[in-house]
Amino acid sequence: MQRRQFLQTAAAAPFVLRHGLSRSSTKPNIILILADDMGFSDIGCFGSEIATPNLDRMASKGVRFTHFYNTARCCPTRASLLTGLYSHQAGVGHMVNERPLPGYQGYLNDRCVTIAEALKPAGYATLMSGKWHVGERRPHWPTDRGFDRYFGLIQGADNYFRPARQMALEDKPWKPATGANYYQTDAFTDYAVDRIAEYGGKPNPFFLYLAYTAPHWPLHALPADIAKYRGKYLKGWDALRDERHARQKKLGVVDPRWPLTPRDSMVPAWDTVTTKDDFDLRMAVYAAQIDCLDQNIGRVLGKLRETGINDNTLVMFVSDNGGCAEERIAGETLAGPIGTAGSFTSYGLPWANASNTPFRLYKHWVHEGGISAPFVAQWPDRLRKGGGLHHQPAHVMDFMATCLDVAGGEYPKSKTPLEGISFAPALTGKQRRLHDAIFWEHEGNRAVRQGRWKLVSRNRSEWELYDIDADRTELTNLAATESDRAGKLADLYDAWAARCNVVPFADLPRPT
Repeated sequence: MQRRQFLQTAAAAPFVLRHGLSRSSTKPNIILILADDMGFSDIGCFGSEIATPNLDRMASKGVRFTHFYNTARCCPTRASLLTGLYSHQAGVGHMVNERPLPGYQGYLNDRCVTIAEALKPAGYATLMSGKWHVGERRPHWPTDRGFDRYFGLIQGADNYFRPARQMALEDKPWKPATGANYYQTDAFTDYAVDRIAEYGGKPNPFFLYLAYTAPHWPLHALPADIAKYRGKYLKGWDALRDERHARQKKLGVVDPRWPLTPRDSMVPAWDTVTTKDDFDLRMAVYAAQIDCLDQNIGRVLGKLRETGINDNTLVMFVSDNGGCAEERIAGETLAGPIGTAGSFTSYGLPWANASNTPFRLYKHWVHEGGISAPFVAQWPDRLRKGGGLHHQPAHVMDFMATCLDVAGGEYPKSKTPLEGISFAPALTGKQRRLHDAIFWEHEGNRAVRQGRWKLVSRNRSEWELYDIDADRTELTNLAATESDRAGKLADLYDAWAARCNVVPFADLPRPT
């Protein structure tokens, strides 16, 4: 059923959950929704002006995590999310480029297990719709790695208005919309809601991984969605960042002690820009993509209510990396107006700077702007007191442990030991076990966070040290005054890198 026609309407054997979270006698369904290239401040409940009423409603009835981390890039985030490991341990330390090194083979290795593979022994049907991007050749596709049913994009990005060359439908009876009725975000949702309708009435629970490409470039959106935002960004990125930061402080998702970072030095002051209309259009299309994403999440939530399984379904939403500053992307064309099928471009660094409000840097980097994600969860059967905020760190590698926790499943002892820690208790405001430290490496950008302290550096640059409690916007480098602390954290990082197959980026061989 197409989104344009949608009107919102309104599981298995008994088990005991480790943390006692379930009031139900049946295992919960689990839906994990992943956005692509969306910044920390890009949805309403994290400070945005973009209309995201469905995610905002989820937040009002559920919980938001304000220190939720990804790995700064699409492939490694997906590898870590799916396996509960650091991406290098799973074989996807960089992208899907295949290299003859254990941490960089470019697809999920046989020493890891996916959430789908781990949940099947617990009685779950395993479903996926959307972007895969952790192995482009067989036998490394979703149905090779535990998913029962799949429709989506195997590669990283493509035209939203035309099914991609690597669009896979491993579900022959189902057919996506075609021609003028095809739009990628809608198509992924069409498949997801059909599977919810099918599996929602079955005795066993299901796990659905819904991985959208929105709002990843190219800037492609439906005309009606674009029209909502055309002209609203003529105020410029300076005003937008100030407005978002003010809302974030009011919402409680950022600490008032953290000042807004200065405008990126690569970004001109808005008053000096001579192509304001072009920039307004770019941001309007980007906003339209997020608006459309939220409308489609509304369809998913509506189908849960319609099917009568909403109360005992845990729904989680997160983004795979910070806002994307990539410009002049490969194959960029403007054969038609920005936003249409004939164009293939990005919204650019200045707007990415706004997307990541109040933080520094972008996708690729492991400063807070590259790795901080908005996280929202709802579970009506358990999250009775909605609107809560959780301020302790969590990471995409924690999804595996969390899903197994709520499902009563077990992680296989024969695989690489699990790195993630369940955050299930935090969904209801209870204490949970925290990581002693969390580590990052992508393209030579490195970081370790231990408690309130974060050591971070850009590729081939000196370490910087920040007190994240007092200075999460990373403006006061304490590496010189806290040199002993910085040295100990650097030693922790080195030990982790050696353990987890990390190779200095400059030393990586060419892809095979």
